[in-house]
Amino acid sequence: MSLSRPGIGAATLDSLARLHRTGVEPGALYQDGTVIYAPLDRAIVDAARQLTDLPEIRELVASAVQRGKVLVAHLVRELDRAGPVAGSARLRLALTEVADGIRSTAEADLRTLIIQAKLPTPLYNHDLDVGGKFLARPDAWWPDAGVAAEVDSKAWHLLPADYDRAMTRHDRMVAQGIRVLHFAPTLLRPAKRDIAQQIRSTLQHSTGPLPHIETRPPR
Repeated sequence: MSLSRPGIGAATLDSLARLHRTGVEPGALYQDGTVIYAPLDRAIVDAARQLTDLPEIRELVASAVQRGKVLVAHLVRELDRAGPVAGSARLRLALTEVADGIRSTAEADLRTLIIQAKLPTPLYNHDLDVGGKFLARPDAWWPDAGVAAEVDSKAWHLLPADYDRAMTRHDRMVAQGIRVLHFAPTLLRPAKRDIAQQIRSTLQHSTGPLPHIETRPPR
């Protein structure tokens, strides 16, 4: 972002924005009065590279993508333009996760567990329909096995209404023949071996795909 309003001194400008030199010129610029903005993809990439906390980077990227403000492909393209800059590795990991459908730190932990255990790769946050009607959107879904996994935040949610919705969703999936696994986010790291074995065993003993369930990416 560039500020060009007359009368803004160095001290005032420093309180409004943190300045970083760059040798990579942004693409199209956007102006609102005297304020000039970089494109959103460039702004997100620059901001993310200044962060050191992966969950914060993930939240920044996921919120923009999920709200339809920017495409993952555009962020990857902008990151490639910048080259190997400090902070790029964490951002690339977050972009890979979001491209796979990951929306939270707990889901990212589940994805990491699945990759490290060399389990079959599921679909993340895909919609399941039955007869053209929405059924559920599990955190992880193995369509070839008819198995779903849910990461239950805050020990089965803080509010009774949230718990009731979670159980209703669970019951709907089970009624359609889906085998549903539930995991607490606090156990995904310390109990990863046991969880991986539970997923592996459930997949191995599944009855196969459920033809009446249609799988599609979230709209």
